[in-house]
Amino acid sequence: MHNLLDSITDVLLMGPGPSAVHPEVYKALARPTLGHLDSEFIAIMDQTKEHMRWLMNTKNALTFPISGTGSAGMETCFVNLVEPGDSVLVLVNGVFGKRMVEVASRLGAQVDTVDAMWGMPIDIVDVRAALKKKAYKIVALVHAETSTGVLNPVQEIAAEVGRTEALFLLDSVTGLGGIPVKVDEWRVDAFYSGTQKCLSVPPGLAPASLSARAHEVLNARKKPVPNWYLDVSLLTSYWEGAKRAYHHTAPINMIYGLYQGLLLLRAEGQEAAFARHREAHLQFVEGIEEMGLSMLVPKESRLPMLNAVVVPEGVDEAAVRARLRQEYHIEIGAGLGPLAGAIWRVGLMGYTARPENVTRVLNALRGCLS
Repeated sequence: MHNLLDSITDVLLMGPGPSAVHPEVYKALARPTLGHLDSEFIAIMDQTKEHMRWLMNTKNALTFPISGTGSAGMETCFVNLVEPGDSVLVLVNGVFGKRMVEVASRLGAQVDTVDAMWGMPIDIVDVRAALKKKAYKIVALVHAETSTGVLNPVQEIAAEVGRTEALFLLDSVTGLGGIPVKVDEWRVDAFYSGTQKCLSVPPGLAPASLSARAHEVLNARKKPVPNWYLDVSLLTSYWEGAKRAYHHTAPINMIYGLYQGLLLLRAEGQEAAFARHREAHLQFVEGIEEMGLSMLVPKESRLPMLNAVVVPEGVDEAAVRARLRQEYHIEIGAGLGPLAGAIWRVGLMGYTARPENVTRVLNALRGCLS
């Protein structure tokens, strides 16, 4: 019988995620699988948590990876903190802000939004006005909006939220490992990310962190968390303490991969990793502009790791993506929602963010557009 795995193409992943996996991470994934309560594995769990705290710049005890992709991290943060009738403010300027609205609404929250045009950052003036009108239990923001390539002004928004009693919930699925994340300094109460972007690890885990204040809110719930699998009060018994209680069978080898990805980042250093992403972005933008193309997002609000390129008039954007994949073995992403057909999303994340990859995709785009 033909094994389809034998014919998988080696594709350069330059879309909105997943990104290229570091060779050392592939080696880690292939290590012998241990039991989920094995003492050697528990030691790896503990070191993984410590490396996560280092990268998130937090001392939060409740810092561990959720078994699932970044969306599982989002569900975890909302399902543990939201009860029916709670007031939640979501700041929306892309697909992932809209998903926050959907998740909070399904939990019975009373959801309000502050909206910005897709491709533009959230306006701090609008946030300030919303917070003056009403008291919220949670204010939620996407740090790095993957659907548009916008970097939201998280530090300024955090300061506004900090003047209220609201919990601050932050998505940095695309940001973590590529730009600074300062969970404690920004007083973030619920944080989540994903492995498949700037950590150079396959999709499958959602690094997450809850503050002591969020933990108090969780402990004071009137009703149990409605999702058993993502109940942090149960997960803590597996991830914390001298004796570990079985909750679910952890994805052992994925945690090996995350551990290795974090070790690589520690060896490189945060500032060096951020500089590498920034330099790849600047190289890419220079090449795009030399071709006469333009970027969607204003210069001061661009993410280095997710680049939204405006599709030239008269060009079939889907045909270009298909040709990149078939002829050049490169994957880039399409626009979503109101930006469908209008932009290409080019990811420069993690192990993908290297000069030779930028050169390769620019040359391939020239070939497709010439």
